[in-house]
Amino acid sequence: MTMIAGLGFTAPWLLLGLLGLPLLWILLRAVPPAPKKQIFPAVTLLLGLSDKDSQSDRTPWWLLLLRLLAVAAAILGFAGPVLNPTRDTAGSGPLVLVLDGSWAGATNWQETSKQISSRLEEAGRANRPVALLQLTAPKALQFQAAATWQQQLPGLLPQPWQPSADQIDAATAHLAASDQRFDSLWFSDGLAYAGQQDITEALSSHGAVTVISSGLPILGLLPPVAKDGALEISLLRSAPGGPTLSAQSVEVLARGRDPGGTHRTLAQVTAQFEPGATSTSLQLALPAELRARIERFELPDQRSAGAVALSDDSLRRREVALISSGAPDEGLALLSSLHYLRQALKPTAELIEGSLGDILPANPDVIVLADVARIAPDLQDALAEWVQAGGLLLRFAGPRLASSDTARDSEELLMPVRLRIGGRSIGGAMSWGEPKTLSPFAEGSPFFGLTIPAEVSVSSQVVAQPDPSLAARVIAALDDGTPLVTRKALGQGQVVLFHVTANAEWSSLPLSGLFVRMLERLAVSSAAKPPEAQSLEGTTWRPLTILDGFGRSADASRLSGVAGPDLIELPTGPALPPGLYQSESRSLARNTLAQGDVLTVASWGNDVTQAGYHSNQEQALAGLLLGLALLLLSLDVVATLLISGLLARRQSLAMIALVLGAGLGMAAGWPTASQAQNNQVQTSQDTARDTTQDEHAIRAGELTLAHVLTGEAKTDRIALAGLRGLSDTLFFRTSVEPSPPVSIDLERDDLALYPLLYWPVTASQQLPSGEAYAQLNRYLGSGGMILFDTRDAGRPASGSASPAAQRLQQLALPLDIPPLEPLPNDHVLTRAFYLLQDFPGRHPRGALWVEAAPADAQQVEGIPFRDLNDGVTPVVIGGNDWAAAWAVDTNGRPMLPVGRGYAGERQRELAYRFGVNLVMHVLTGNYKSDQVHVPALLERLGQ
Repeated sequence: MTMIAGLGFTAPWLLLGLLGLPLLWILLRAVPPAPKKQIFPAVTLLLGLSDKDSQSDRTPWWLLLLRLLAVAAAILGFAGPVLNPTRDTAGSGPLVLVLDGSWAGATNWQETSKQISSRLEEAGRANRPVALLQLTAPKALQFQAAATWQQQLPGLLPQPWQPSADQIDAATAHLAASDQRFDSLWFSDGLAYAGQQDITEALSSHGAVTVISSGLPILGLLPPVAKDGALEISLLRSAPGGPTLSAQSVEVLARGRDPGGTHRTLAQVTAQFEPGATSTSLQLALPAELRARIERFELPDQRSAGAVALSDDSLRRREVALISSGAPDEGLALLSSLHYLRQALKPTAELIEGSLGDILPANPDVIVLADVARIAPDLQDALAEWVQAGGLLLRFAGPRLASSDTARDSEELLMPVRLRIGGRSIGGAMSWGEPKTLSPFAEGSPFFGLTIPAEVSVSSQVVAQPDPSLAARVIAALDDGTPLVTRKALGQGQVVLFHVTANAEWSSLPLSGLFVRMLERLAVSSAAKPPEAQSLEGTTWRPLTILDGFGRSADASRLSGVAGPDLIELPTGPALPPGLYQSESRSLARNTLAQGDVLTVASWGNDVTQAGYHSNQEQALAGLLLGLALLLLSLDVVATLLISGLLARRQSLAMIALVLGAGLGMAAGWPTASQAQNNQVQTSQDTARDTTQDEHAIRAGELTLAHVLTGEAKTDRIALAGLRGLSDTLFFRTSVEPSPPVSIDLERDDLALYPLLYWPVTASQQLPSGEAYAQLNRYLGSGGMILFDTRDAGRPASGSASPAAQRLQQLALPLDIPPLEPLPNDHVLTRAFYLLQDFPGRHPRGALWVEAAPADAQQVEGIPFRDLNDGVTPVVIGGNDWAAAWAVDTNGRPMLPVGRGYAGERQRELAYRFGVNLVMHVLTGNYKSDQVHVPALLERLGQ
């Protein structure tokens, strides 16, 4: 790039054309404008006479100036002027752009992308081959044209971790594999990490290294810690070189679901950094119920994974009810059956004590019965319902249970196993001369992997009755195989029995730390501190949700499970992304930052050049100058027409105003090449940062039809086109004016915005996550409708279900779907808008299933249909491939053929009518079943 008067020019030789402007002035002055012709009848006598001294009129000077300015603007524009050009001092040859690409740079990622784009433009003008190396996702160096990387820049996104040791090794190996010299531009996120010096040395061995960073402080949020009944929230910030850090106020939001299931801010506090301080903390005291709803803490002004802390069981104090058979003041404290339970649970759980009748209405998470043998019949039913709804009933044996006849003759509902009759000690208890030790926990046990202290022993216990189901219910046993802890599922909950007492009377288990860890494994308590890797040995944790570099939650249903020790010990990375992990009923958050982390500013050696972001970005002026040239030439045309008399003065003023308005608007909105690239990057980042929730909310201001994404591009494209065709039909034939249809991701989008979902079923479709199924059930329960379309009605009958139908059975299994029946002739779908008896799509003969009518639905004499309730069938199931029949392209033309000739078009028409009836049924329910419509319906039916 050539610098002239502070401007850079990519093609400076074109400026030589400015030297021809004086010659152009002379030529234009010599050529007069076209003469104006005006006929005067009286002057016809002068025809044929010649004037010996004739002189041509000259072009006006202002018109010449206008034309010269237009030519000058065009020459300057084609010369490629650049405002604020960067002086390239790095030389020539290959160039490697290195990016940290971590969460620390996510907040300023848009500005970083602009800086990268600017450097790529410089390299492109210098014809330098460029390779790109992102340390958080290293790949082999590929030297390509800068324009190629410009196209790939919008897809470049930060990762929610810092470069790990493995990634540093991989990046170093990629650099060592190159045998050529190259310069390096390292876009640093500003934080130091292990292996940074190794990368610096590897780059320096190939050429000059320049580090570019924003120089701005980076904020991070540590996972909150439960302390003294409140949450302690700690914040960090880096201290880049330069002026001392000033005082800073930072908002912290606690977000989760309200009682209605809507994500919202549940609490908001402000943290204050003192001048020069790099850390601060605050206390947040919340009721236990509100704290249990918090899903994440975040810094709203910092869009990065490091500014988000996910919540898990460590912050949720579970409500545990303790009930014993003895009086509260019975015996000494150490002999109380609840003493050791209180000590084990008090730091991490909300304890409730009282009678069973008083505790059940409080709906605690866990109920502990210590040596309770008999439960009143009325309370027993209520307790069973509580367990079946998801509660955990934890029972401990004791003298009373051993001497009673509980679960002796047959298995009881609230006992996991039958108990053996008789014993050598007390009732059904068994005693030994030598205490027994525990056997290592089996692999299927929730205690698998826990270390058993040698001092833990059992001297007495109640013994389980041998039974075919006993082996499957034993989760802990003694070294001779006698069951120590048994468990059985009851509905959504479970019943667990410790065959020893809750105090130290029968065993030393309550005296050991193993007792506390076993309670944690049963999810009785919430760990106040992060668990140790050893305590998670033998467990597998499934990711529920993960974070991206911007701190947004993403679905993790397709990721594999993580071993318990790895979840604690391994650094975050591609194999262990930050997120929320679950094992059985326990959840554990692995956040980007952990307790003890600090944000240390990166330091560089003397052989590394450091630079900041360009304060003034390069701006190409070619488009602006060429637009100005077009504007001036347009004014020249108008002026020429005006001078020659071919344009009236009033018309000329209107045309001048029109040209100026269009030209100024074009010049103001004309994007330069750099701006165009930056706009593309910004659009990509906005897409990456903003979830589709806001878009869907805006588009759902009116009725909007939606389809469920299947993961198959062709099926999803036809489904969206089908709903577009149905929306057009509704607009032209009814008073309904739908918004453009949308595609729905069950894992992210709010279904409540859409009254009707079209779900094309494919054989390879992934099953939704548990959270998505919960949302689907809420949607169906609140009046929404899903049209399941297996699209297999045209399949030859073979006696077996199609792959799509088999997949539908799997998809629908967790859904709360009422009993179904084939569509009866008097169903409101047959008359919601059109009178129909057939409901074809692209296939004509498939059956249609809807919610079964109530058994007591009556048909009154003289009325052609039954008197049904006002509900809407939550699901409609068929296989006629309706979307294919509805589908239209952007011009409104059918995309796919239906049938043959006129019969096919009639079939398509009936498909549209079915769609209209379906939407009307969703919007009006069984409105057309009201008897007020009977006369009109009878008339149309010809009855």
